[in-house]
Amino acid sequence: MLWLKAFHIVFVVTWFAGLFYLPRLFVYHVAAVDAVGRERFVVMERRLFMLMTLGGALAIAFGISMVAAAPAYLDFSWLRVKLGLVAALIAYHIWCYALIRDLRDGRNRHSQRWYRIFNELPGLLLIAIVVLAVVKP
Repeated sequence: MLWLKAFHIVFVVTWFAGLFYLPRLFVYHVAAVDAVGRERFVVMERRLFMLMTLGGALAIAFGISMVAAAPAYLDFSWLRVKLGLVAALIAYHIWCYALIRDLRDGRNRHSQRWYRIFNELPGLLLIAIVVLAVVKP
């Protein structure tokens, strides 16, 4: 179980690194005024999204493995709440993909300020998830 937990944490960190940085790239993308600069952000966003998707998928796989190894943990309400927050994180991840496509295709509907606020959501989810996993209220 400890090996599963260790790798789960490694890939959660990988996933969150992307979730923290990708919306910051969106801010810079929106600020870019030249076509070359915007194209550079399209490439960076796509590559980062692929890496963070891999990190997220492996984090989820190791998390599922831990639950499969100890299904009694599902009886704890803190874990059920944590899993709900992880579902919200997955939705945020998918939303990021939609934003990548919109920016790539020149259909951006948001300001730099909106992306700055959007960038705060995974941090709030991270705090809640870590508190649930460590404190187990």
